[in-house]
Amino acid sequence: MTRATSSRRTTLDPFDRAILRIIQRDNKMPQRAIAEAVNLSAAAVQRRIAAMEDAGVIRRNVAIVDTRALGMTITSIVEVHLVDERPATVDAAKALFVAAPEVQQCYYVTGGISFVLVIVTIDMIEYEAITRRLFTSNEAVSSFRSLIALDRVKAGAEIVIP
Repeated sequence: MTRATSSRRTTLDPFDRAILRIIQRDNKMPQRAIAEAVNLSAAAVQRRIAAMEDAGVIRRNVAIVDTRALGMTITSIVEVHLVDERPATVDAAKALFVAAPEVQQCYYVTGGISFVLVIVTIDMIEYEAITRRLFTSNEAVSSFRSLIALDRVKAGAEIVIP
């Protein structure tokens, strides 16, 4: 399958879905073990994974790091209100938030809020510096509200694949 044709592949068959269920839980599982679990050859599993990567179904392979192990004890969910929703304003905010390494997740949303961010920091002193840099010193931000998480009950969850 060429890159041009694979990028248009959007239909996933039961084998693809079974492979995705497995690699969401452990993307380091050997392909021969995946092959045994889904009743395919290891070569077929390798081709399918490569095709799903080419098609953008699998966007990245990442490690989920325990923030507490790194001393990052503050998780904040932040609602951000922009002064307006003009494309230039929104695009500039998106670029700023994407470039900020402390912003772990960023969603452009509806419902009276412009963005919802998840920010992880070491302490409140660092969090305050981030809020100054991203929000209070930013003329495009009219207001923001921080919700500090008391406990991370669930994170990095698998997508339910029908």
